[in-house]
Amino acid sequence: MTLTHFFQHLANAVYLGSLYALIAIGYTMVYGILRLINFAHGELLIVGAFIAYYGILIFHLPWWLSFIIAIALGALVGMSLERVAYRPLRERGAPRISLLVSAIGASFFLQNLGLVIIGGRHKSFYRPPFFAQTLQLGDVTVMNFLFILPIITIIILGIVFLLVYRSKTGMAMRALAKDYPTARLMGININRIIAYTFALGSALAAIGGIMYALRYPAIHPLAGVLPGLKCFIAAVVGGIGNVPGAVLGGFILGMLEIMGIAFFPHLAGYRDAIAFIVLIIILSFKPTGLLGEQVVEKV
Repeated sequence: MTLTHFFQHLANAVYLGSLYALIAIGYTMVYGILRLINFAHGELLIVGAFIAYYGILIFHLPWWLSFIIAIALGALVGMSLERVAYRPLRERGAPRISLLVSAIGASFFLQNLGLVIIGGRHKSFYRPPFFAQTLQLGDVTVMNFLFILPIITIIILGIVFLLVYRSKTGMAMRALAKDYPTARLMGININRIIAYTFALGSALAAIGGIMYALRYPAIHPLAGVLPGLKCFIAAVVGGIGNVPGAVLGGFILGMLEIMGIAFFPHLAGYRDAIAFIVLIIILSFKPTGLLGEQVVEKV
């Protein structure tokens, strides 16, 4: 491998790692509060992409306005999902396995609803000229969005930290994650905080979906399944429930996936298996993930 090819692959790896990290933050925030794996998170990713797609195609909105509306509506879809699929079970004291089954059902529902409404044919996502422009760094040619997404991920990570550690809502989130019954006794509006958490996680999923569509512009209703699963693995590798861990896991997964194939091209057919191999290896030595802490379930 030449040095030029190495830096070309490195740019792609940083982009993919940033994408995984961005989506994994949404996974880990929901789990940190509810101890719930929202398996519909991957579908929320593609919901955001399709809202942006139709905003540009049908309503002829400027791409930036369509992206903003897609993020806002993605957050609304996430809140609605929590209200319909999770809250009734939680308020009735259902065991966690029931919430997990509901999450899986919501995932399949959104997939098949998309197939019925949109169809299974791939749609070509619009890539704004600004994102499609290329930069020449020596012998390395990269598109603008390869630099934009890591910056967006860093900014969003900073916003999430400010929200969680420097706001009253964040204080309530941390209290709820620490001790659910005590948080309720202290007067915290449980349903509102959980809804806020789902809105934030779903907005991050929508942003990730748009960025995923900019990189892989052929989108379809099932396109979020595999990225969603890989981002869940990234969150688990970093330590599910830990925001910096989700970012670390995302970058590790992106780097290994791209650079592994770069150094061992004959393994390209096993690219998607790398995430699962990494998961098995990490959990074999550190079951709580790299930055995770041991959590004792309360019964």
